[in-house]
Amino acid sequence: MKSFFNSLNFKTHLLTAISYLIPVVCGAGFMIAIGMAFGGDSSADLTKTGYSFWDVLAVIGGLGLKLLPVIIATGISYSIADKPGIAPGVIIGLTSTAVGADFIGGIIGGFLTGYLVLLIIQFVKLPSWAKGLMPMLVIPFIASLVGGLIMVYIIGVPIGAFTHWLTEYLQSLNGTSKLFYGLLIGVLASIDFGGPINKTVFAFVLTLQAQGIHEPITALIVVNTATPLGFALAYWVAKIFKKNIYKQVEVETLKTAFPMGLIEIVEGVLPLALNDIIRSVVATGIGGAVGGAISMVLGGDAQVPFGGLLVLPTMSQPFTFVLAVLANVIVTALVLTILKKPIDESNDIKDETEEDEIDLNELKIT
Repeated sequence: MKSFFNSLNFKTHLLTAISYLIPVVCGAGFMIAIGMAFGGDSSADLTKTGYSFWDVLAVIGGLGLKLLPVIIATGISYSIADKPGIAPGVIIGLTSTAVGADFIGGIIGGFLTGYLVLLIIQFVKLPSWAKGLMPMLVIPFIASLVGGLIMVYIIGVPIGAFTHWLTEYLQSLNGTSKLFYGLLIGVLASIDFGGPINKTVFAFVLTLQAQGIHEPITALIVVNTATPLGFALAYWVAKIFKKNIYKQVEVETLKTAFPMGLIEIVEGVLPLALNDIIRSVVATGIGGAVGGAISMVLGGDAQVPFGGLLVLPTMSQPFTFVLAVLANVIVTALVLTILKKPIDESNDIKDETEEDEIDLNELKIT
């Protein structure tokens, strides 16, 4: 069982919960998007006759998305406290929804119940004959009771007010403000190729999407999709200018990174970026800024938080997404082509051959 102080790793717990959340959001999001695209109604009553197949998809998807505060709270609480954190996480997530704290409340509530469970395990001691009651009754009851009361009477209302303010503020942004946020999201999301900065930005924009603000998460998807494609296009652009910018082993890596990029898996390009990190970061940062800005200003509205080109059917303006990705890819490729130094692989082959040759006169038997 984890101790309290050994579990104070907030980022790890949040990212663990997000990894549980993404499949739910993708599955539910695609269902509601497809259902509503064909005339489905997410508020249809499935207990009565007269509903269509598209109504069913929209309803199922809508129900899944309504559970986001519960899923994120449960995921965080489980990451902190293992199985004893599941029941209190579910209850605090539901409570967050009930008091209007929603997704942000679910995040805070997940941390709250997770650490409450650890404290209960450490400080509540029962006689040996009653220890079997701890996981089944004592832990879920006390953690759910205390966490629920704190959510309702102390933190729920302020969190709800903050969520409401943040939603109204972002919805009121004008073109210049959207441009700035698009540039910021694009740069931060692109410079570490799916690393901790990218994941931190993802957590923030996912919070906004849970409140119905889809532009920031779309900008992130654009950048993650375009980065590997930009590296691949740079190979062909450089060829046009008779400039060899990749070693043969890097070209082989591109064959894997390119299809991964189509579905927004940016990590496939890491081996190439690490071989020339400064130029790669500059190129992807500039390209990401362009792609993120275009997506935000033109109002990209992907309904799911992950999937690369697979998110196109969920958007009301798919052309916006395609335009932003293309711009990001082209700029990244051009900057890479300009910045990267030409590769002379003949020297590398010569060096490797010399290293492979063995001078038998140097061998000694002792």
